[in-house]
Formats: sequence, structure tokens, C-alpha cells
Amino acid sequence: MPTLEDRLRSCNRSAVHLEMRDGYMRSDPRYAAWQNGVRSDPAESDPKRRPWLRLISDLVAQGVEVRRARIVSEPVSDYIRFEHHLTDPTVQAGEQVRWLPRRRASALALPGNDFWLFDHSSVIFHHFAGDGELAPDDEEFTDDPGVVKLCADAFEAVWALAVPHEDYRLT
Repeated sequence: MPTLEDRLRSCNRSAVHLEMRDGYMRSDPRYAAWQNGVRSDPAESDPKRRPWLRLISDLVAQGVEVRRARIVSEPVSDYIRFEHHLTDPTVQAGEQVRWLPRRRASALALPGNDFWLFDHSSVIFHHFAGDGELAPDDEEFTDDPGVVKLCADAFEAVWALAVPHEDYRLT
């Protein structure tokens, strides 16, 4: 089964990601370090030590538009503060990121799970346990045209209302 990186590297035009939870993978060592006050680790901005940055740079250099939208409760959780802290290097690598306060999403039709949409032709849903850790069946793939359209429409609706990363202020 292809990995997320495999799917991203196979994109020709676009990869969009919608995140709708207020906390993920709290067992992540980077999150633990951040909670303990580590705020200026050079690894956060180093593509050699943070492979995600290299991947985004590679995709954008190949002409793939990579966008991420996050729907967040306000005041934001500590985990969202951590994500916000890590986002500047991602944006510098070429990923476009926007933030939507959950209050502004009430009238939107949204899928029940976070997802990646690849070239408007296939979707990977991510499944998480209640504590934010990945569920045992953490990925669900579909190329069903109706589901792809639902996800594309939902993402674009969120994107239109969301605040660009550089303008979003944590509350």
C-alpha cells in the first residue's frame, strides 16, 4: 500500500489537507519538548532533520500546489499552539496554510474525518482515536467521485473563509 509520501510524490497538480481536530499525536517527542519549553530547536527549520520540509520543497518545485487548512477551536489548545509554532518553516518550504476558527465553520458541510485530497482524484481519510493518536485502521483510501467532490468542495469552502497563516493570531 502506498505511503502518504508516495501519494504526495505522485501528485501532478495539487495536494490539499483538511485538519479538524484540536489535538493530534500528543505522544510526539517534538510536542513533549515544546511543552517543556523548547521553542528554538534548529531542527524545526532544517530540511535534513525535518523531512517534511524537504518533501514540501520538492513538490512545490515540481509545480504541485500544496495547501493545508485547519479548523480550530478558540481559545486554541496547547497542541494547536504547537502546530502554529511549527508552521512558519512549512510555509517557507512552500506549503500554503490557513486557519479557520471553528465558529466560522458552522454552516459548512464537512466530511467526518481529516483528509488529504490528491489531484482532485483520490482521497485518504485519517482516523484517530479519542486521545488524538492514530487509530489501528488509520487510513481509508477512496477514489469515489462523490466522495472526492465532497472533500474538494469542503476544502474550498474552508479555504475561502480561513485566515492565511501569516495573518492568524492565536487566541
